[in-house]
Amino acid sequence: MAPDNDMRCSGCGVAIQTESPEKLGYAPAAALAREPRLCQRCFRIKHYNELSSVTPNQNDFLRILSGIGTEKALVVHIVDLFDFEGSLIGGLHRFVGSNPIVLVVNKIDLLPKAINLNRIRNWVQKQAKENGLRPADIVLCSARKNIGFDRVVESIAHHRGSNDVYVVGATNVGKSTLINRLIRDYSDIEAELTTSPYPGTTLDLVHIPLDDGRHIIDTPGIVYESRLTEVADKRDLKTLLPDKPIKPLVFQLNERQTLFFGAFARFDFVQGERQSFTCYVSNALKVHRTKLDKADELYAEHKGGMLAPPSREHLEALPPLAKHAFRIPKGSHSDVYISGLGWIAVNSDAGAQIVVHAPKGVKVAVRDSLI
Repeated sequence: MAPDNDMRCSGCGVAIQTESPEKLGYAPAAALAREPRLCQRCFRIKHYNELSSVTPNQNDFLRILSGIGTEKALVVHIVDLFDFEGSLIGGLHRFVGSNPIVLVVNKIDLLPKAINLNRIRNWVQKQAKENGLRPADIVLCSARKNIGFDRVVESIAHHRGSNDVYVVGATNVGKSTLINRLIRDYSDIEAELTTSPYPGTTLDLVHIPLDDGRHIIDTPGIVYESRLTEVADKRDLKTLLPDKPIKPLVFQLNERQTLFFGAFARFDFVQGERQSFTCYVSNALKVHRTKLDKADELYAEHKGGMLAPPSREHLEALPPLAKHAFRIPKGSHSDVYISGLGWIAVNSDAGAQIVVHAPKGVKVAVRDSLI
């Protein structure tokens, strides 16, 4: 049975077919009578937390995004505050035309407590502008913890008028979780979108009807291989991706000291006066300090063992580490961020010379301090 556009998976939206288990949308014929109707991939994610390697290609993502600009719609762009730069869609206006954009910043529950959210919102606005994005509204929320969710709904209602709403974002930013909140609170639909700790769980357009006959439309997540979470073994995502408020780790370092983040990345304080560095990474990720002169030897001997994750088995699939050198000016308040891993705050009165080692292709840069 070939794919039937009228027979779609209620979890990911892909057209269901019963002929090729290795292709998108496969479901055994016996499963078609079940409600809600799920492809085998979504069934296994939902019930067994299994990961399928079947994913759509980048051309499909671009085709779907390009179609938004031909319609009158509101675009809700969800980004992950833990990986803001890595999850922001560059050049989004080129795809959506003159349609307004509401920027929903998800996962604020991961920030340490007592953070000034107005300051965070101002920071987001500045970063968005620097990346060519001028949203009609910015909303901070946590879909998982139901923080700020009413504000998301209000903003969508205010800016959409009588139009459809397209929800866009990179993989693993919480799009499906957020839409599931909409379904549970504001719709009679029983089926939920497939959510899992793995990227790429929405594979095609998923239309969710609204009371006025319009739709909220979930789109596939954009895959950015510049994020560590895309190149790491999927079994290590539970360690990389925090699920609880981050507990900052403060290290007082002398020059020529090194921090290892498992075997995923390395932070060298090459030159500068003794100073503190604050690490914002998943609480499950172990940080190991050593001398810079011993760092190469330590990595060679203990990667995948004492320096883990990833394990030796998973490490072989990672690109080799590449160097990124930065000079932090005196008196600056900066973050050195590694996309998909987190960031290291450098609040330096004396300045610092830094070298970061991260898998080749993973985005590493300096930005104004978030916290």
